[in-house]
Parts: sequence; structure tokens; C-alpha cells
Amino acid sequence: MKKFFKNIGPGPLVAAAFIGPGTVTVSTLAGVNFGFTLLWAMVLSIFATVILQEMAARLGIVSQKGLSEIIREEIKHPIVKGIAVLLIISAIVIGNAAYEAGNISGGALGMEAIVGNVIWEIGQLKLNIMSLIIGVIAFVLLYIGNYKVLEKAFVFLVILMSFAFITTAILTKPNLLEILKAIVIPVAPEGSILTIIALIGTTVVPYNLFLHASLAKTKWKSKSDLPIAKKDTLVAVILGGTVSMCIIIAASAIQKQSITNTSDLALGLEPLFGSFAKYFLAIGLFAAGITSAITAPLAAAFVTSGCLGWEADLKSKKFKSVWMVIVVLGVVFSSIGFKSIEIIKFAQVSNGLLLPIIAGFLLWVMNKSSVLGSYVNSKFQNVLGVIILIITIFLGVKGILSVFNVI
Repeated sequence: MKKFFKNIGPGPLVAAAFIGPGTVTVSTLAGVNFGFTLLWAMVLSIFATVILQEMAARLGIVSQKGLSEIIREEIKHPIVKGIAVLLIISAIVIGNAAYEAGNISGGALGMEAIVGNVIWEIGQLKLNIMSLIIGVIAFVLLYIGNYKVLEKAFVFLVILMSFAFITTAILTKPNLLEILKAIVIPVAPEGSILTIIALIGTTVVPYNLFLHASLAKTKWKSKSDLPIAKKDTLVAVILGGTVSMCIIIAASAIQKQSITNTSDLALGLEPLFGSFAKYFLAIGLFAAGITSAITAPLAAAFVTSGCLGWEADLKSKKFKSVWMVIVVLGVVFSSIGFKSIEIIKFAQVSNGLLLPIIAGFLLWVMNKSSVLGSYVNSKFQNVLGVIILIITIFLGVKGILSVFNVI
């Protein structure tokens, strides 16, 4: 048991990063609106996450460098390098700003379920006080750097909520044959394309690819650790994905067509917790929101530092300036009157649209022998990677077209 815990790496942290307010919200919406139909999309997401995160972990261990750092070093042409760095920073900053808004909105949803919605009016401007409070908490914890103890408590609460959804999914007594059918037969009902992209975006989180490479090189220094890292990724991602699938299954039993607040989301937990479901989910959403509101800005700061060659030091002014921008943008987007559920969903769709860009860079790096030597991708790994890339590009294009009502 002691050896087991010693070998636990960044896999559970990656899984915890995608089981946040976005996952709870989007998976619930998928279950309520489409039943079991979109379970195949979550299975695809789990598969893609395992493949891409394994590559990221292998890259970090073998090269002992972060993904953004390697991209900056390996692109030799100054113009191409400038475009690539700008593209990555833009993608991560925009994506994480949207993600941060979703995290803060999720935490605020949890608080609103207990204390109600508090709006502060300044002239014509209306600000959500709960979003401001979540943003201030995240800002203070990041600034002083003493957030690890709190993070452990929050992760515990999120894990507790995960077990609740697994148990609830079992209590709803779903039709196992229908679940199996939904897993193996891809179906995209009318109006489901953005939900499919959101399910992928909430699981295969682009910034996690950068984060995993950086964390893996810190945890493991020897190439002999690669099998342990692979197992760590596989177990953690599959368990995390199973929780997401259980949320969809539990939500399928909700007899309500419109999900607009925490009380509606909590209906998925009522078979297990009855009238206390709302408060239990509120604590879970608050915990998930705060935890993610801390990690998303940090990841953006690490990525930007790697791309621009800055020192990745928590006390560095440049490093601080990046996460400060992300937190401020997150608070602004989540507090100016948009519906929290819609912000969270937009964040996941945004992630889904950004994924092809980041996955493309990762695949390119994973085939460079100058970086990985004999540990470059095998032909089979490249085939899987290209299939994932094609699917994400296809969904991304369809998503953009559907947003503009072209399809």
C-alpha cells in the first residue's frame, strides 16, 4: 500500500482537474436533454484523454522539459516560432479565461444555493457578488501561495461528490442494454453538436497537456519510470471518466427539461440524498470551483513562461501578472449578468474548439527524435493521435458552423 501511494503521480490531479463544475454541469445537461444517447462521446473523450495525456507524461519524463518550452526550442524559423508561440499563448489564455469564468461561476452556483443570489448594482452595471467573492479567494490564495492544505480538503469534497454520483447512477436502476448501446453506437441528435464538443472539452482539457508534462518531469526523473507513469494516467483518467458517465446516467432520470440553477442540477442526487441533495451539490460545486479557479490560472502562467522563456517562479512578477489577468477576466465574465450554466457550457465548448490546436503541436513534438530519441511515438500511437486530431477538427468545424447557424 505504501508503494502504491508512493507511485501515485500527476494522473489523479489531471483527473481532478476535469471533474469540476464544468463536468458536473455539462454531463447533467447531456443526460437531461439527450438521455444515454451521448455516452459514446464521453467514452471517446476518455480514450482521447488517455492517449494524449500519456504522450504528455512521456514527453516530460524523457525530455525533462515542459511542452511549451520544447515547442519554443524546436521551432527554428523565427517567424514560424513567433506565430506558434502567439497561437499557443492566445489559445491557452483565451481558453483558460473562459474556463476560469466557468470555475468561478460553478463555485458561485454552489454559494447561491445556500445564501441566495446577491447582485450589486453600480449604475447600469450589475455584478454578481458571489463571483467576486470566489475570485477574491482564488486571488488571495494564489498570491500568498499557501493553498495546498485547502486544496486537499476541496479535492476530498469533490471525490465525495463523485462517489455520490456513482451511487446515484446505480440507484436509478438504468437499463444496462440501453447504456451499452449508447456507448458503442455514436448518435448525434438534433441540437447536440455543441454538447458533444463540450463533453470532449470538459474531459480532454487542453491546458492539462502542458500541466501533465511539467508535473511528470518533477515527479519522475528516469525513463524506467515510464510504465508507472502510464499506469498512473490510465487508472486516474478511466476512473474520472467513469464518474462523468455516471453523472450523465443519473441526470437521465431527472424529469425536467430546463436546467437553470443548482436546484435543477441537484435533482440528479435526490435518489440518494433526498431534500439535502441541493446542499450536498452546493458544497461539491463550491469545492470544485475553488480548486479549479486556482489551477487554471497557474497552468496559464506556466505555459506563458515556457513559451516566452521566463523563469517559472511563483514569486516572479511576470509569472504573477499572467495568473492575475486570468483571474480578473474570469471574475468579469462570470459576474456581469450572464447565466452561470451558459458560461460553464461556453467554457467547455471553447476548450473543445482549442483542443485540435494543442493536440496538433503535441503530435508534432512526439515525433521528434531530437527531443525523445527512441521514445518517439510508434506508428500505432501516431494513427490513434491522428484519428483523435481529425475527430476534434471535424467537431470543431461543425461547432463553429452551428454557432453561426450555417448548419
